[in-house]
Parts: sequence; C-alpha cells; structure tokens
Amino acid sequence: MKTSDFDRKFDDGVEDIIDDLDMSTATRPLKEARRVNVDFPVWMVESLDREASRLGVTRQSIIKVWIAERLEQRAS
Repeated sequence: MKTSDFDRKFDDGVEDIIDDLDMSTATRPLKEARRVNVDFPVWMVESLDREASRLGVTRQSIIKVWIAERLEQRAS
C-alpha cells in the first residue's frame, strides 16, 4: 500500500487501518519497564492498600500513578 493511501485511510477515519500495521514490530518508546525494589514502612503499605482498595486498583497501580503525577508536576 502506498503511504498516501494509508494516510488517507487514517485521516478519513472511515476504514480500519489495524490490518495494515505489523503489530509484531510495534514498540513503545520510553515505556520499557524496569523492576525496582522499594522498602516501605508497614504503616505506609497499609495506607496504600486502603487507598488502592477504595479506588479498586492494585497497590502497584496506585504507586505508579502517584509517582507519575509527582514527576509530571516537577517537569512543569
């Protein structure tokens, strides 16, 4: 398929372009995960668990969201 045909399909939004993409080679730049270990005091883990339960998410999710929010604030 020509680039111009692909661009037209994408820009028009009428046709699905997913079949025209090779998803086996897709990457997410700057999204590679790296495992880290952090030790928290018991009271902090319990507080995180309460808040995660209240929001219906995992402890890991709430930690990642809160850290991401803080880093975004610092970048502004």
